[in-house]
Amino acid sequence: MEVPDRLESMLSGAEGLTRQKAARLVIDLAKTAGAQGFIEANHSHVSGVSVITGGHGLRRFLSDLAGEGSVSIPTTLNSAGCDKRKMEEMDIDYPEFLEQQFEIISAYEQLGIEATLSCTPYDRGIEGESGIASWAESNAVAFSNSWTDLITNRESGLSALATALTGYAPKWGLHLEENRTPNIVVNVECELSSLADWSILGDWIGKQVRPDWNVPFGPMPYITGLPDYISFASKKALTAAAANYGCAMLWAEGHTATPKLSGDEESLVFTQSDLDGRYEELSPKGQVDLVVIGCPQASLEEIRITAAAVRSHSEMGQLIPNNRLWVFTSSHNYELAEADGSIGILEEAGAVILQDTCPEVTPYNRNHYNHLMTNSLKAEHYLTSGLNKMPTSVGTIQDCVNHAFNPSLSEGPVSQLKPKAQPQHASSKTKQSGECSLSGGGLDSQGDWEIEGEAMVTDVAITYLGYVNRDTGVIEEIGHPLDGRAIQDKILIYPKGSGSTVAPYVLMGLIYTGKGPKAIVNRDVCSLTLPACSLLDLPYSHGFDIDPCVAVNDGDTIRLRKTGDLVSLEVIKRAGD
Repeated sequence: MEVPDRLESMLSGAEGLTRQKAARLVIDLAKTAGAQGFIEANHSHVSGVSVITGGHGLRRFLSDLAGEGSVSIPTTLNSAGCDKRKMEEMDIDYPEFLEQQFEIISAYEQLGIEATLSCTPYDRGIEGESGIASWAESNAVAFSNSWTDLITNRESGLSALATALTGYAPKWGLHLEENRTPNIVVNVECELSSLADWSILGDWIGKQVRPDWNVPFGPMPYITGLPDYISFASKKALTAAAANYGCAMLWAEGHTATPKLSGDEESLVFTQSDLDGRYEELSPKGQVDLVVIGCPQASLEEIRITAAAVRSHSEMGQLIPNNRLWVFTSSHNYELAEADGSIGILEEAGAVILQDTCPEVTPYNRNHYNHLMTNSLKAEHYLTSGLNKMPTSVGTIQDCVNHAFNPSLSEGPVSQLKPKAQPQHASSKTKQSGECSLSGGGLDSQGDWEIEGEAMVTDVAITYLGYVNRDTGVIEEIGHPLDGRAIQDKILIYPKGSGSTVAPYVLMGLIYTGKGPKAIVNRDVCSLTLPACSLLDLPYSHGFDIDPCVAVNDGDTIRLRKTGDLVSLEVIKRAGD
């Protein structure tokens, strides 16, 4: 693979240590993915900002990264964990949170990154987006690939930062037209009338994906049966929720270009029963403490819908008690909504309007808030994860506003966080016996190494953010085959990472503190795992001639050896022998 002269110069250290690290990561990812060279990016968007998402791994990494060099292309920054203007209203009970938060933001700004603090870089007054981006916010990736001419892979926070610093990204994945094809066909047989309906549909699609489905770049559905008009906020709700499960793009009959179908796609049907069933499952049961709107950050359309719902109550003289409604939006949309009077309507009724932050990355004060309600399945997905472990109900914006005004609508004991039904956790693993020897590849930047130890194996993707405890390394995802198990000192074998693009920072934090694995083996090229291994030199391998998630049993004793470009995997002792 030919490396551009300037990227080669960066790798040699000619432009400082910061860009040298970034160049190493870009080249590692390119060679691991078998990329068709490199592509110059026009824009980057970096995730990993909130203290509760990136944690100590992010803070230490940014400290280690400090040095020469700044971003080479325009780069924006994801949401933070608070609105510094509304700290009293947010009442965050987290020691030194504000200091740690702005330590992170300041470190990014020193790299030349624009602190937009928004998770919706596609919603900033720029029409007809196009070109090549390197975005590390899952909802933004899915939205822009689906509804605009901008193309981006689903980057991790680290790989997006590496592209921002170098200006180059590996040319692979969704950069290549042949990979931009559906792997699921979804027929919608019911009416979608609210933003929450669209959000439920997106989340439902992701929940249907099974480990044995061929979805190397995540679920990419072609959806039929949608209405003739889809609003901006509806598109946003659909793609954001689908992105919970790694969806990097989708197609909608009559709204996007019609893709070529091979006939091998998985087939799904979404019915009124499916929609009603999810509302029943997610309806409030017990006291609702706080209502949150705007995940991803609310568009102007969402703010206006919320303001209209609020106005129907406030015109009757009602006020929202105890700041029970929080609306999250970007500074760009705040200015627009302030100009048209929507902010005034909301604040006069008692709502709290928050900028620069998002419901899923905020640390809530558990002395006051133990059950949230929202209209977003993206919010529900992460609020109920290990990020906040918060019981969360879902309804339409009108339902949410009704509960904000009237706490008695859902009385009784505070809801308990319950296990979710996750069909995608179904494992196809079977017990293997006999000798086993596999051949694969490693990272270009790593020299020869040899690792021996106990294999911890699953054929189900691992979601680091919220579902792997960032302090202990214990997997905390009920229903997952490895739930309750610690990854420390294991040779961790899994297909790939899923979920949030902040995953590498969680993994880096565990490696820094000695709670990480000895080595990682992925079946698929994983841009959510590889960056942490590349930058912290954790032995990493992939691309084996036989699927290691099937060939190796959980608990087997194995030996991994990298010699040159090749990695061998040998089972020394089968579990139970």
